[in-house]
Amino acid sequence: MKYVKLLFLVTLFSACRGGQTSSVQAEGDTVTFKYATQLTVVRHEGYVVASLKNPWKEGMTLHRYVLIPSDREIPPHIPEGTIIRTPLRRSMMFTTVHCAMLMSFGKQDCIAGVADLKYIKIPWIQEQVKKGRIADVGDGLSPVVEKIIDEHPDAIFLSPFENSGGYGKLEEIDIPLVECAEYMEKTPLGRAEWLRFYGMLFGCEEKADSLFQVIDQNYNHLKQLAQKTEKKPTVLVDKVTGSVWYVPGGQSTIGQMIQDAGGNNPWAKDEHSGSVSLPFEAVLEKAGEADVWLFRYSSDHDITYPELSAEHHGYDQFHAFRQKNVYGCDVERSQFYEESPFRPDWLLNDFIRILHPETEGLEPFRYYRKLQ
Repeated sequence: MKYVKLLFLVTLFSACRGGQTSSVQAEGDTVTFKYATQLTVVRHEGYVVASLKNPWKEGMTLHRYVLIPSDREIPPHIPEGTIIRTPLRRSMMFTTVHCAMLMSFGKQDCIAGVADLKYIKIPWIQEQVKKGRIADVGDGLSPVVEKIIDEHPDAIFLSPFENSGGYGKLEEIDIPLVECAEYMEKTPLGRAEWLRFYGMLFGCEEKADSLFQVIDQNYNHLKQLAQKTEKKPTVLVDKVTGSVWYVPGGQSTIGQMIQDAGGNNPWAKDEHSGSVSLPFEAVLEKAGEADVWLFRYSSDHDITYPELSAEHHGYDQFHAFRQKNVYGCDVERSQFYEESPFRPDWLLNDFIRILHPETEGLEPFRYYRKLQ
């Protein structure tokens, strides 16, 4: 009986605590995300709370944001977090993909400045920087803080990294840092769904939701087409960088996309959600007989087989190379990095055209080209 009483008291106490938590949550309306798992958004009266999970520490929060409309006073008793007054009107963008995202929203005028300009292949951005309408704040890892302050931005968009050690002086200038962790999602659509969160920040939530619905429908339609095919070609991705070869882990977005395109990733059983670095010999042993080889490169012309072979003496040992079934994506002359993270449907279309060229109803190639 003592045990029963004790259990009753513990249960009652837990219920009371749980009731307190529920009552707080009951005041808000949780936004349902269909695919994104690293993001939680709850609407409250007068503000929105967006919590980003720490992708490297399970159960921990990477960042919490409190979105408050700029035409309202800050409500009392809001939770702890970085306050962002919405809609954002002048932001610093440290990545090319988020510049392209704002252009897809029609919010390119909200770009006050950029970092790592040499990696931004968007002609409009380059032109605006030359005209002095968009500030170039230098290297993303060590930006010119004084230039950032001079532009009076309302937020800085940057990508977090594991064990990065923080953001240095950027954390001292009292400008909200928006940590763009969508790249740690495990599915292409999960990553793309962060468009909805960014739409909330820039006051174009309805447009962002509509855009994501189109992406979702397109992607799943293409996935269904790929599922009707009989063969599942094995796919080798990318090539040697420095002394290692980065291949897509089994839980990565590219790994998932290969599967959705009706292909086989040699590292499908790997549990990494990003890339896996391997020596050349390990890749040759595991994927030497792959049916198709896809890689990205940077050049002012289409790469050829002799050029590819000259890069590394072992490339000609791969079955796909010998069978002349290699496809390259020139990131200099395409918008691969700018578009594909938030438009996985466009990239999936390319993958299916490569793996199943007999499939009807596909769009022309957007990023990849077969080596001649």
